[in-house]
Amino acid sequence: MLYRNVAVRSAFRALSSSNASVARSALTNNVLKAPLMSSARYPARPATSPSFAVTGYKPVTTALIRHASTTSAGKDEKQPGEEDLDMMAGIKSDAKVIKDTFSLEHVPKEALYLGMAGVVPYLATSLETVYLAWEINRASTLGDGLIFSGQSAELMLHLLESVQVGYGAVILSFLGAIHWGLEWAGYGGKYGYRRYAAGVLAPAVAWPTLLLPVEYALISQFCAFTILYYNDARAAASGRAPHWYGMYRFVLTFVVGASIVASLIGREQIANTISTEHTINDKINALLFLQKKEKEEADARRRAELGQEEESE
Repeated sequence: MLYRNVAVRSAFRALSSSNASVARSALTNNVLKAPLMSSARYPARPATSPSFAVTGYKPVTTALIRHASTTSAGKDEKQPGEEDLDMMAGIKSDAKVIKDTFSLEHVPKEALYLGMAGVVPYLATSLETVYLAWEINRASTLGDGLIFSGQSAELMLHLLESVQVGYGAVILSFLGAIHWGLEWAGYGGKYGYRRYAAGVLAPAVAWPTLLLPVEYALISQFCAFTILYYNDARAAASGRAPHWYGMYRFVLTFVVGASIVASLIGREQIANTISTEHTINDKINALLFLQKKEKEEADARRRAELGQEEESE
């Protein structure tokens, strides 16, 4: 009896141990299958412990991430209308910057109106030069101009040359004299000869251009206007002139410079058509020839007078 009970207990122990090993093996297989499945689906995931392998795959979190990414991508995509609005806003912003940069609202109205009126003769002579050049070209090609004949247009062009060059010399002298007025008023302090020099150099450069051929005279005055503007802009920036004077001078100098360039272009079109103007060398030679002729005539009169005196004796 005793041996029978021991045998039965041994059989039950063996059975229970075999069931435990089967269950343990089944659990191990299920746990090991999870990382294999997750690694097969998502090869980029780092290796994790078997206990966390089952929870590595989270379909709800993945769906939320995909939804957020598609939503942000949809917001980044702009409609054609929105791009047009952005472009128009950029253009308006650039136009506002340009308007503010070249603003003349701080310029006194009297100075602005008189300054703009002062460039009208430049514009008028420049446009007239271009038109007369067109008339001369038309007359040389078709035999007659539209309103004026070729000779009349050429004569009027030579009259305009002296007007434009002479007016430029007057304006340059006037711009130089402004610095004398600023020095006398003590604007920004006293600078002495440094400020007086600008008023002296401007007419010293301007008036000799009256003796030059018109093309050289216009080019010289263009350079003089540019250099004088540079000096005026520095004076405004350093406090030696009103703060608005630099932009004011830039606008006026731009109009004058454009007028001079237009005149030069118009004259270039008829360089081989009109008769050449007398150069400064021609004028000097003519003056010397006239002096020599007058001297010869004076000597001839003196000899004639001496001859008459000898005959009377």
